[in-house]
Amino acid sequence: MKKLLALALVALSVLLAACGEKPAPRLEFKNTDLTGAAFAKDFALTDHNGKPRTMADFRGKVVIMFFGYTQCPDVCPTTMAEMSAVMKELGQQADQVQVLFVTVDPERDTRELLAQYVPAFDKRFLGLYGTPEQTAAVGKDFKVFYAKVEGKTPGSYSMDHTAASYVFDKQGKIRLLVRSGQGPAPLVHDVKQLLSLSS
Repeated sequence: MKKLLALALVALSVLLAACGEKPAPRLEFKNTDLTGAAFAKDFALTDHNGKPRTMADFRGKVVIMFFGYTQCPDVCPTTMAEMSAVMKELGQQADQVQVLFVTVDPERDTRELLAQYVPAFDKRFLGLYGTPEQTAAVGKDFKVFYAKVEGKTPGSYSMDHTAASYVFDKQGKIRLLVRSGQGPAPLVHDVKQLLSLSS
């Protein structure tokens, strides 16, 4: 009898302990959920201040990464303006977010040019660049398409490129694909969800 009572007490204590555990929050994203994807794990590029960067540098922040180029006439400035609006809507929480603009045009996008272009949208944004080889390696790992479209003169070419952005959680894991042209609201919603997770 005592043995049965002891077993019942053990079982009850286990149940009570389980009741005290908080279940992992279920996130409801507006954008495409890429949680668990086996790509876009890291990069090795240089920022517009001349500092070498990897994903580990931004641990503890939600990272939004967009691939574009400074002479892009439409998608890039529109996307960057949306990112700026996202930061404004996040208020103080924006300090926990890092927007990265990765150039797919390292031939023309110098450090100096990126330093003028990228912070014009928000002083916290960083422009990243690499050699053509480094850019190709990052493009391949992040499944980003880009290709030169010849212009009338050698320097007047344009770049076709993937127009979506990636979002990473505070541990540097890829979580979302954000399509361009949606406006800031869906991204603000999803970033707040990711910021609510403990580091």
